[in-house]
Amino acid sequence: MRLPRDLTGAQLILALAAFGYRPTRQTGSHVRLTCETPAQHHITVPLHDPLRIGTLAAILSAVANAQGMTRDALLLQLLA
Repeated sequence: MRLPRDLTGAQLILALAAFGYRPTRQTGSHVRLTCETPAQHHITVPLHDPLRIGTLAAILSAVANAQGMTRDALLLQLLA
């Protein structure tokens, strides 16, 4: 599935809240998100507008891996 080209860091943080990710700290323009289920997982999201495609792909791959799903399945749920 094609990644969105106009997604901002703030939009991604709001979308990841549906998977249990909550902001735990912020340093400059980077926010660290933590999810406690199924296991504790941390991910850093830059508050850039828009996110670079490689950065977005890496974040989505890490989240999908932590959630036990494919990146495409995760993306479908995020965009729904």
